[in-house]
Amino acid sequence: MTRSVLYMSMSLDGYIAGPNDGPGNPGGDGFMRLHEWFGFASGAGPAAETVDASGVGRQFLDEIRQTGAVLSGRNTAEQVDHWGGDHHDGVPIFVPSHRPPGTSVGKYPLVTYVTEGIGSAMAQAKAVAGSQNVLVHGAYTAHTALAAGVLDEIQVHLVPVLFGGGRRLFELLPARIELEVVRVVDTPEATHVRYRVVS
Repeated sequence: MTRSVLYMSMSLDGYIAGPNDGPGNPGGDGFMRLHEWFGFASGAGPAAETVDASGVGRQFLDEIRQTGAVLSGRNTAEQVDHWGGDHHDGVPIFVPSHRPPGTSVGKYPLVTYVTEGIGSAMAQAKAVAGSQNVLVHGAYTAHTALAAGVLDEIQVHLVPVLFGGGRRLFELLPARIELEVVRVVDTPEATHVRYRVVS
């Protein structure tokens, strides 16, 4: 069964982006600290081929690359120029938005902006993912997907650092939501907890 899974690295105090997050500074100040556990070389990101093949970073990167579609918030997608039109392995990218896309997205045939809401965007992503999962990116997208009941699981990579400022992952939740722990992988660099959304 296809499941929608939010993947986010987060500081212990709940931040997924540092201060001064914006187009010229994606993820904000100190953002890569949240992703050092992957094993990236300096300046590299999740799409780079610089992960230690034997580490837990490779395990999770392989899991991400086995997803059959990506659903990303507009802010996230635009800050990284839609991953150059290819997040991984040529899978479709869906961006829920209340506004039509800018003209630059026209050069990326794998990117589809969906203006009919998060439910429609998720349904389209799941339809093309087939038997594979849908990778979900973005804090606001997580909030709207939870509110609409279309987010199935949350994979949090909890990094042992206190950011003290920036953008929190769960700052605007619509209501109380119950979760069930389905997996825990503990390493000195991060504790990786996967939850199933119960209600």
